[in-house]
Parts: sequence; structure tokens; C-alpha cells
Amino acid sequence: MLRFFRKLRKDENGATAIEYGLIAGLISVVIIGAVTLVGNSLNLVFMKIEGALENVVSSN
Repeated sequence: MLRFFRKLRKDENGATAIEYGLIAGLISVVIIGAVTLVGNSLNLVFMKIEGALENVVSSN
């Protein structure tokens, strides 16, 4: 039984897949955060453009 646990402790085949999964998860969280920030900033830009266009249309 003790040999089994020693062998199991030395076996690292599954560890690589778990590490890649964690890295992929972290990258996706960073991408989602970046897209959210850019989306909010872009929304503000379009709102400013909309306000400027409304001022131009109402002044004519």
C-alpha cells in the first residue's frame, strides 16, 4: 500500500492538464474584464456623439 502512494505522489501526468486549465481560466477572466472596460468606455463615446448630433439637429 505504501508503494502505491509513493508511486501516486511521483505521477504528474494529470497535473499538466490541470495547470493548463487554470491558465486558460485566468486568461478568460482577464479577457472578460478587458472587454467589459472597453465596452463601457465605448458606450460613453457613443453617448457623447449622440448628444453632439442632437445639438446639431436641434439647432437647424
